[in-house]
Amino acid sequence: MVTAVVGANWGDEGKGKITDTLAENADIVVRFQGGANAGHTIVNDYGKFALHTLPSGVFYSHVTSVIGNGVALNVPTLKKEVDSIVERNVPMPNIKISDRAQLVMSYHVLLDSYEEERLAGKSFGSTKSGIAPFYSDKFAKIGFQVSELFEEKEELMDKVNRVCELKNVVLEHLYHKPKLVATEIYDELMKYKEIIAPFVCDTSLFLNESLKEGKNILLEGQLGSMKDPDHGIYPMVTSSSTLAGYGAVGAGLAPYEIKKIVTVTKAYSSAVGAGEFVSEILDEEVADELRKRGGDGGEYGATTGRPRRMGWYDIVASKYGCRLQGTTDVAFTVLDVLGYLDEIPVCVAYDINGEITTDFPTTTKLKHAKPVYEYLPGWKCDIGGIKNYEELPENCRKYVEFIEEKIGYPITMVSNGPGRNDIIYRKVK
Repeated sequence: MVTAVVGANWGDEGKGKITDTLAENADIVVRFQGGANAGHTIVNDYGKFALHTLPSGVFYSHVTSVIGNGVALNVPTLKKEVDSIVERNVPMPNIKISDRAQLVMSYHVLLDSYEEERLAGKSFGSTKSGIAPFYSDKFAKIGFQVSELFEEKEELMDKVNRVCELKNVVLEHLYHKPKLVATEIYDELMKYKEIIAPFVCDTSLFLNESLKEGKNILLEGQLGSMKDPDHGIYPMVTSSSTLAGYGAVGAGLAPYEIKKIVTVTKAYSSAVGAGEFVSEILDEEVADELRKRGGDGGEYGATTGRPRRMGWYDIVASKYGCRLQGTTDVAFTVLDVLGYLDEIPVCVAYDINGEITTDFPTTTKLKHAKPVYEYLPGWKCDIGGIKNYEELPENCRKYVEFIEEKIGYPITMVSNGPGRNDIIYRKVK
């Protein structure tokens, strides 16, 4: 069986924790898109970790961790990440890397930084991880696929020369930066080959054979629906599809194999980077209080460390995000964080130039949207440690059920703490 774990919102919803929890009963966990530009924070028996490329199943010795063909593979980051968890007594994970994955090159990171510098105040708020230049090259057919590392030197060098010729025009005349040296790029590729060669295989074949054997597979997405390049807050989006539907493509599976889609959404909202964010808390004192209490150690980007923009729960965005994902189950995270509030605002609609709507619009209209709030009473107590849904305070349950009714998808998991066991499984009537 294949289950996808994806985000309903802007990312940072807690997908890593949910994947880590569900991985206990999985055989394989697959990262199917994105790169090291976003992170998944996980708290378990080994400690607290921020993963960027490795799937969130690496903490279980029985799990095979697959980096799918849809991933933007930054090899030095992957190596550093593997080393960092092994140093902390996590057993060396069983890793498989798709021979069809493509490589994030050092010049992708440079080009990302140069473009943000050139755009200045009109930048996209990139993490400068090279993701946009990487995907641009992939679809322009000048990227380097992992399989190409194993070609004859003459063939690979020919492509390196052609790529350098193209990149150097931009580097010299647009950015006024040093040009690439072909032999240095070739050497970089060979270093990457040496690091990943033991792990490279046909992961699509491996996954399909595993399904025939009755194995359980988790597909782990990066970021959330609002950051999808087609359906998100374009252009302030990422460069790969964040939707569960892409999980089939990015892992190399048939679409009909995905039987369950767990869509993760927070009990409030947060976002990193620029872009429209209707329910954003504009009172910085109120936002900072929520930020400090949020997550495990506060709401700061797992990759950048940047303070996240804080907002109240957005029904309009979440309902839309869940619909796009094809949600079968909702995992509702960080509910425990809200225990300090007397009342909790929930954005139930948008006011766009005087017209009230509960349907999520395109970015051009979103720019004019103002939040319409309803206020729910808080529960004013710590809900950490509770294992049964019925034991939650009445106002807490009313909050969950209000959101469930409004978004129209069943909330079957409620997270009330940072640890992998801080989960309440809820039966939906």
